[in-house]
This record gives sequence, structure tokens and C-alpha cells, in this order.
Amino acid sequence: MSDDTAKRDYRDTVFLPKTDFPMKAGLPQKEPGIAARWEAIGLYDALRTARRGREKFILHDGPPYANGDIHVGHALNHILKDMVCRTQNLLGRDAPYVPGWDCHGLPIEWKVEEQYRKEKKTKPVLTGAGRDEAAVKAFRDECRAYAQR
Repeated sequence: MSDDTAKRDYRDTVFLPKTDFPMKAGLPQKEPGIAARWEAIGLYDALRTARRGREKFILHDGPPYANGDIHVGHALNHILKDMVCRTQNLLGRDAPYVPGWDCHGLPIEWKVEEQYRKEKKTKPVLTGAGRDEAAVKAFRDECRAYAQR
């Protein structure tokens, strides 16, 4: 092989389309912005509204394991369940996916409910016909805030 062949630039001989895509996706930097945009436009709420009244598909996701270190199997478990629910949505069913609460979830809910009772607040209807999505979200947010203090 001659030096000329070794140094030759072959970019001009390969006819590939020009694109503005970067060489690396940079997902860790982009994902927060994407999630914020979805939240701002109410994407999940719009999807839930579009499915309202259709045949239901409910996946009962149990709590994650409370013992041992987290490992890739935990992620796989939730990824597969998410895929099942997304597939059911694509098939036209009303299939929300709410991951299971951890083993501390129920005691936290109970503590928040105790606060409700002290303040004479009414706990929202969490299931069934009287369910108020905004109130359920507010209740979950209060539970999350309680857990993080």
C-alpha cells in the first residue's frame, strides 16, 4: 500500500445524505428538556383523555423488592410492564401504567391521611367512578413531599 493510498480521504467517494444530527445523542442532557416540554403541553393527560371510556386494561404492578441491592432485573421488570401497557394503549384500550408503590408507600399514605384528618380535609376518591384526577395527583404529590422530608 502506497503512502498516497493510506493518506487519501474517502469522504468524497461515499455518497451519504447530509444531516444536522449530531454524532452523539446526548440523551442525559436532552431528556430533562424533553420531559419538561411533554409536561408543559400536557401530553400524558391528553393521551389519558383520548382513551377515556374505552375498554380498560389494568396491570396491577406490585411493590418492588425491599431487600437487597437494586440491579438490572428491577429495571427490566418495570420496562417490560411499561411495554405491555403501551402495547395495550396502541391496541386502543385504556391502559394507564402506575408503577407499584414501595413497601413504605402505605405507611406514608397513612401519615398524610392523618394530616388530612387533623386539618379536617377530605381525602380524595382514589379509585372508581368518583375519582378526581387532579385531587389524586395532589394527594400523590403530598405523599412524595412527606417521604422526601
